[in-house]
Amino acid sequence: MAGFLPRVAFAARNTLRSMRTGVQPNGKTRLVVETALRPSYSIEYGDNSLTVKLANTAQNSSILPKLASGTLVKSVNQTQVGDSLHIVATLNHRAAEMPKNQIMVLEPNGDNDYRLVMDFVAAKDTPKVATTSTENQTSDTTKKRIIVIDPGHGGKDPGAIGRGGTQEKTVVLSIGQKLRSALKTAGFTVYMTRNNDTYLKLADRAAIAEKKKADLFISIHANANPSRSVKGFSVYTLSEKASDEEAQKLADAENAADKIDVSGFEQFSKDIRIALSALQQHAVAEMSVEYANGCAGAMNRAGIEQQAGPAVRHAPFAVLRSTVPGALIECGHLSNSAEEKLLKSGAYQDKLVAAMLKSIKNYDFEV
Repeated sequence: MAGFLPRVAFAARNTLRSMRTGVQPNGKTRLVVETALRPSYSIEYGDNSLTVKLANTAQNSSILPKLASGTLVKSVNQTQVGDSLHIVATLNHRAAEMPKNQIMVLEPNGDNDYRLVMDFVAAKDTPKVATTSTENQTSDTTKKRIIVIDPGHGGKDPGAIGRGGTQEKTVVLSIGQKLRSALKTAGFTVYMTRNNDTYLKLADRAAIAEKKKADLFISIHANANPSRSVKGFSVYTLSEKASDEEAQKLADAENAADKIDVSGFEQFSKDIRIALSALQQHAVAEMSVEYANGCAGAMNRAGIEQQAGPAVRHAPFAVLRSTVPGALIECGHLSNSAEEKLLKSGAYQDKLVAAMLKSIKNYDFEV
């Protein structure tokens, strides 16, 4: 039946544009594969090779690699295997498996099309059977993941206030404390930006995640809207440009907590500004969106009502500006009377926490 044809049958054929290598700091080799369309790819590690498999892409023998000296790469060749183009890099030494934030797809920019960028180093351990990068090759139980929970507002900043007088800072602290307990029971290392009614500047909250070397940063909030009928959760990630007008207004409101200017990186230390290179920002953004999508999915599956429109949105939230992947979760609307009652309820808070816990446990942390 036509309705069951593979999606690739309808996809435009991708085209190889260029292949090149370069030297990066700390002994890293960079391999860049440029394509006309966003690539669908997998990576396979061999004893002395690295193979990038590009789906729905044709070989182009006129494209020759540009190889820099001083890298692990001896040569780069193309091989057509069915509908896939295999880019095979022959190496001087077996490559260590790349963490997720060292593999990223950059959007077209100037004279460049889509670029699949991979930074890797030589492996130090014994050889292992080649496997694709899409598999989880190391159990998360081998490393205790660090989660920083950020209950929004606090102290002199109550946040949103419901019609019944419920303060956002109180609700989100309760949810944050419940989430901390659930995560600790599940084996995570957990820190709170605040564990009482304390006021913190937004940059200080982000700095805590940096200092603790967190794997994930979760900022918990409760929303408000001029329309009392608006209700439901939503999940936000950082971007310089808001996904919609409502997302921008929310970011403006949250950022106003301490009047932080998020137009640049000036309010952050030099080390963090250096780390927030264009490449690092892109990696953190992709990992944050991955978590946000998983969180929204977990909320939906738990039967928690979603705000009308997209569940995951993007805006320039100051509290999310760091080198740590993270998301801001608006658990519901205190401006809606029915949802205000729910958000005050211990049972409903437990329901929210259960969904958040599941989303964190299911998140594909970098290896």
